[in-house]
Amino acid sequence: MALFGRRRREAEETAPEPAAEAVDGEATPDAGEATDGGEATDGEATLSPEAVPAGERGPWDVADADDRPGRVDLGALRIPGRNGMALRMELDRQSKRVMAANVTIGQSNLQLQAFAAPRTAGIWDEIRGQIAAQITAQGGSVQEAKGPFGAELLALLPVRDQAGNVARRPARFLGVDGPRWFLRGVLTGAALADRAAATQMEQYFSEVVVVRGSEAKPPSELLTLTMPGRPAPAEPAPAQPDLLRRGPEITEVR
Repeated sequence: MALFGRRRREAEETAPEPAAEAVDGEATPDAGEATDGGEATDGEATLSPEAVPAGERGPWDVADADDRPGRVDLGALRIPGRNGMALRMELDRQSKRVMAANVTIGQSNLQLQAFAAPRTAGIWDEIRGQIAAQITAQGGSVQEAKGPFGAELLALLPVRDQAGNVARRPARFLGVDGPRWFLRGVLTGAALADRAAATQMEQYFSEVVVVRGSEAKPPSELLTLTMPGRPAPAEPAPAQPDLLRRGPEITEVR
């Protein structure tokens, strides 16, 4: 399993759940407006992650990330703000723990989760096998491909509608190993069929910042996510999250 090191800032180096429950959320910075003296970023040209050398692109560890304004603080993740972006936080039904962040831009959705990892080796190779086995066991199909962030999975997830009809929903699983963390992204929607939408969401994924923290955690334990603008709650007992299941969602439209 490949080793990894921190990237330097200077570049030296699946059945659908019930509908989302809307709640009032804390205001978050608008990416199209200046924040803390920063300039608006709308309209700036962006490069596909494929066009940027691996050592010069994210996702980033917090120690290596720049100080660009407009990021939304979700505890273990700091995600870019975008005009028109919808942010939904998935909660565990019983513990109410935040399990994932979902970012929707246009008709594309990106689910984000961060996990603890060993100091010297990544876990994406192992997790890819677990995800593939779980999808196959549920009647779906999956194949491995090479993308801008390395190995990824292209899957058809079995879904059942309210009438009991079974269909398959395409999904794309991205994974990046960082220093003592692993970031997983799941793309669905237009980004799976439209190249421009895919490039936009890949760029978004590459700008995510992971805040691992110094606490000792077993590999694959979910890192603590928080609601936007709220402090982290007391840590619940560790639990192994279902790699495919979606929880109830809270929606914040930006």
